[in-house]
Amino acid sequence: MENTTIRIKIIIGSTRSNRFSEKPAQWIYEEAKKKADVSVELLDLRDYPMPFLEPRVPAARESEHANGIIKTWSQKIKDGDAFIIVTPEYNYGYPAVLKNALDSVFQEWNKKPVGFISYGRTGGFHSVEQLKQVVTQLQMVPIKNAINISDQMYRALTKEQVPVNPEIFRMLRDPVLVFLNELIQTAKELKTTRGE
Repeated sequence: MENTTIRIKIIIGSTRSNRFSEKPAQWIYEEAKKKADVSVELLDLRDYPMPFLEPRVPAARESEHANGIIKTWSQKIKDGDAFIIVTPEYNYGYPAVLKNALDSVFQEWNKKPVGFISYGRTGGFHSVEQLKQVVTQLQMVPIKNAINISDQMYRALTKEQVPVNPEIFRMLRDPVLVFLNELIQTAKELKTTRGE
């Protein structure tokens, strides 16, 4: 029987000690779990301390990854049908650790959709625009909709402890439904093109 479950991986794209990203990551995780025929997993880059600039050339196939952490990361990404990347904006860009995680594998990302949740002074718009260029080169499909957490909401949320009261996100409920529906529909279409 064909597996119709869409496996969504939510990537926490910051490893800073005082990071904010785990708050929206946990929130979107709970929202995504409410969708039918979806399984959701959080991937925290703190749990995958991949070396930088190693190997010099990414492996052509998953089986060729020499580094154990990259091999584990490769399997997690290969197992996903869709991705949500939660990213801060640092100086109009995204974290180096996130770029390294994206660059550490290649084929595993191909023909899979990705959506972004961002935050920062401008809602993280700049980091998302740059990331869309990166993921396109990884043969991913960035969805049109994104969740940009405003500076006002960011400041309110930084005062909250994890887990955050979901009512703080209430103004994002409608955009999040559109965001998740687009991600899931795109994932279903691309899963078919991958022959799965």
